[in-house]
Amino acid sequence: MTARRFLTAEQSVAELLKTEPPLQFNGTTKAEWQAWRRKFRRNLVKDLGPVPEAIPLEVEILEQTQCDGYMREKIIFNPDPFSSIPAYVLIPDGASAENPAPAVLCAHGHGIGKDGAVGVAGDYQKQYAIEFAQRGFVAMAPDWRCFGERKDRDEWVRRPSRDGCNVAYLAFGYFGYQLLQLNISDGKRCLDYLQSRPEVDGRRLGCMGCSFGGTMTTYISALDRRIKAAVIVCYLSTVLDALNDRGRGNTCGSQFMFGLRKAGDIAEVAGLIAPRSCMVQIGSDDMCFIESDALAAFEQLGKIYEASGQRDRLVLDHFQGGHEIDLETGVAFLEERL
Repeated sequence: MTARRFLTAEQSVAELLKTEPPLQFNGTTKAEWQAWRRKFRRNLVKDLGPVPEAIPLEVEILEQTQCDGYMREKIIFNPDPFSSIPAYVLIPDGASAENPAPAVLCAHGHGIGKDGAVGVAGDYQKQYAIEFAQRGFVAMAPDWRCFGERKDRDEWVRRPSRDGCNVAYLAFGYFGYQLLQLNISDGKRCLDYLQSRPEVDGRRLGCMGCSFGGTMTTYISALDRRIKAAVIVCYLSTVLDALNDRGRGNTCGSQFMFGLRKAGDIAEVAGLIAPRSCMVQIGSDDMCFIESDALAAFEQLGKIYEASGQRDRLVLDHFQGGHEIDLETGVAFLEERL
């Protein structure tokens, strides 16, 4: 008998992908949804690993700039004993303790970090934090680890061709931490900060981001119920598409969720947002998170929302465009829901 051969990681993964995740949602009733939700969330939290110690927020304001319709503050604070988060906070004119505004955590994607969200530099994020601020939201855009001001030197990464977030994932792993968990924890500390500001109505918090920003929006919103409405842009997809035989290998250290496929898939993570409001944006010409795969993931997410009894709180924005934010539609959704 000739033994089957799986010589490469790609071949091994292709074989593993033939298995069905045991916690993939396949129920139809609210009771089944509730039981699945408890079990899947518990599994997800376990596989994300330890959370760093939270320390008191000691925020330093680095600069203040009056802009068209809002004040832009640059701040820095330490979420844990070994990290610092630089962020921009955009406060709309008129927001105050007497007139608190809803707030949106603006999660940047791969690239230049927070600067693209607030207009300090230009990129595919379309300066969306500015749009929120000019329409009455407090908008906060932090740098995630390995991006913007938190990007590591090429000498530490070893060479420019290596993705810094891959190296950071391995480096933090020596100390028992997963990079995704550290960034989720950073996001939660940002929510702590927003709720501490008198200009913010802490009961009306949202989150939005594209690509890796969609990853962060998905996980933060899934695991922190303070987020009342989320807009996941050009991220919802399947592990199958990320690792398929077309040679895409569409994953990295910052987006990698340890053990996800042994339990469920990305739609199941997004399903933990239910029954809260969620919009999923899918670009017809997105070459990073492919349209057909994203629509299949959305169909699975729809089944979760249907079983939760709140299908109307899940909205699909299937727009004509590429790997980008459909700005007006996303902002309008959060205006309506927050």
